[in-house]
Amino acid sequence: MKNIIALGALPLLSLAGAAAIQPRDDATYDAIIIGGGPSGLSALSGLARVRRNTLLIDSGEYRNGPTRHMHDVIGFDGVTPAYYRWAARQQISHYDTVEAVNGTVTSIEALNNNTLFNVATTYLDGTSGISSARKVVLATGLRDILPNTPGVQESWGKGIFWCPWCDGHEHEDQALGLLAPLSDAAGLVREISTLNSDVVAFVNGTDTPASRAAAEQAFSGWDRYLAIHNVRVENRTISRITRLRDGGEPPADPSLPTAPEHDLFRVEFDVGEPVERAAFFASFPDEQRSAVGADMGVRLYGDRLAADQTRGLATNILGVYAIGDANSDNVTNVPHALFTGKRTAVYLHVQLAREEAERELAANGTAVTRREEELDVRAVWDEMNGHPRDILYAGEFDQ
Repeated sequence: MKNIIALGALPLLSLAGAAAIQPRDDATYDAIIIGGGPSGLSALSGLARVRRNTLLIDSGEYRNGPTRHMHDVIGFDGVTPAYYRWAARQQISHYDTVEAVNGTVTSIEALNNNTLFNVATTYLDGTSGISSARKVVLATGLRDILPNTPGVQESWGKGIFWCPWCDGHEHEDQALGLLAPLSDAAGLVREISTLNSDVVAFVNGTDTPASRAAAEQAFSGWDRYLAIHNVRVENRTISRITRLRDGGEPPADPSLPTAPEHDLFRVEFDVGEPVERAAFFASFPDEQRSAVGADMGVRLYGDRLAADQTRGLATNILGVYAIGDANSDNVTNVPHALFTGKRTAVYLHVQLAREEAERELAANGTAVTRREEELDVRAVWDEMNGHPRDILYAGEFDQ
């Protein structure tokens, strides 16, 4: 452990009699976090700050892994996702009570009325092991389900993107294509209306009477809206998307938060002449990247891990939390992922402190009333959570 008592000379306060709190020497972790993306790293950082013994298990699979740069994260705008994860791990490595390993979690078993969880993991070298913890945080993320159209997967995140906040600015005022069913087209145009005005909607054969009815239900007046914005609907079936120019070459100045990316693609069809576009804004389905949450009984809501926002993103399984893209709050961006990790870290720490207080008082022969317990937990929450103006403020005490 690091020596954390070197605070300098304080003229009005003597620390001579202060004793350092010793770290827990226990084979069971306070928490295990499954997933090493932004939400998992944020939860690890939050628990590190209060010296919780925590293990993060990272499979090395990330939804934003294919993209060139990560945006809209103040202080890290424009860095690669890999650099961001590396920088976060470097900072967190200065905290002695937390650790991170690479491996894939294969199962989670709840024991002793959900006071203990066994987490089975397969590591990169092929070996397996079981780690135990009092709480589990699922930061397992989502996986985009890409069509098998040649050229889409190869260029995913590099000129073909799904998030205008993440990648749209780098393709502003360029000739844009939409890759989506007809029912989604008007909504996508609305999202990028401040970025692109030259738009073709490649609906890939979905312009049918049924799809038109669905489009009207999703966006009343959708056809008039597309006409107002001069959006052409291209209904031919796409056979291939061929890259003609790589907007990532040569690489932009890495110190810049944003720089234009001049990709160029040719869209080829089953019949007729091809169409060229500079970039594509896509709407494809997604799914849970890992099944370990659902396999242990976590309820799904709309294919998301159902998480109670009034209880620190706790799931229906006592002691298990779900954060980041994988959970049911349906917000999928890095700043929000960081927030969810911090929120759960605060709540989880408070829950552990409550359980520890109950055990200590029971061992001392002292009963604790619910009101006394709540006052103590509220004080811990307020102390750890910071000021409402803080960027990662986790909200009012609400449990």
